[in-house]
Order: sequence, then structure tokens, then C-alpha cells
Amino acid sequence: MGITFNADEIFEMAEEIERNGAKFYREAAENASDEKIKRMLLDMAVMEDGHLHTFEQMRKELGPREKEAMIFDRDNEAALYLQTMADGRGHEGKVSPAEKLTGKETPQEVLRTAIDAEKNSVVFYVGLKDLVSVKAGKDKVEGIIKEELGHMAALKKELAGLK
Repeated sequence: MGITFNADEIFEMAEEIERNGAKFYREAAENASDEKIKRMLLDMAVMEDGHLHTFEQMRKELGPREKEAMIFDRDNEAALYLQTMADGRGHEGKVSPAEKLTGKETPQEVLRTAIDAEKNSVVFYVGLKDLVSVKAGKDKVEGIIKEELGHMAALKKELAGLK
């Protein structure tokens, strides 16, 4: 039997991903020697915080049916799987993007790293969307994808402004 998740669980993962994203930007800001880069990274952390808030609000709006478990999880394996996926946020065994930053990167390089991280989030959510049924809130997951695409667009706009 395949693993399925309800919308509540998807939002739980989304919240964790956004927490990890904000942490990434704040850690990267700590490593940045250039004040302009540091400010940009801190601004991105605030954007991630905003997404976290949006997803928390969307999760609160879920109805009882959307919060129903879609599978019997006697050993809590689904919760562990969700946590593992959220913690991975595109790293999948690789070094975290924040750990790669030395503080010598140009603002363009930092933005490209951030865009790549956001692309990974979009791919993550698109893959998860198929795990949620329509009655369990598939439209809510699509809302997450739209939020992340908007974040990516903001990063690309910022990158274009630096050229």
C-alpha cells in the first residue's frame, strides 16, 4: 500500500520547510562579510517567516475532514517520513547550501543559491501534491506551490535588479 498524507500533514511539512528556509538565510547572513549581502539574506529570512505564517493560517483553516488521517499509522512511520522529507529540504545527503557560503560570494551568487533552494521546495511540493486527495485538501497544497513560485519570482526579480 502506498503512503498517502492528508492536507494537515502536508502543511506540517510545509511549516518545517519554511522554518528550515528561514534558518538557511539567517545562517548564510552570519557568514556574509558584505553588509548588502547580509541585509538581502535577512530580508529573505523574513520572507520565509511570512510564508510560514501563511501556511500556519492555511492549516488553521482546514476542516475536520482535511485533518483526517488517510492511512493507519500504528508505528508512527508516516510522521517520521514526513519529518525526514521536511528536514531534507533539497539537501538529500548533500552539504547544506548555507554551509557552502564563505562570505565571499557576490549578491548574484547568493541569490542563485537561494533560487535553487526555492526550486527544490517547489519540486518537493509538486511531488507531494499527488499524495493528497481532492477531499483532503489538494487545493490547499496547490496554494503552497503558488506561494513558493511567488517567492522564487521575487528572488529572480531581485537578481535581475543586480545585473
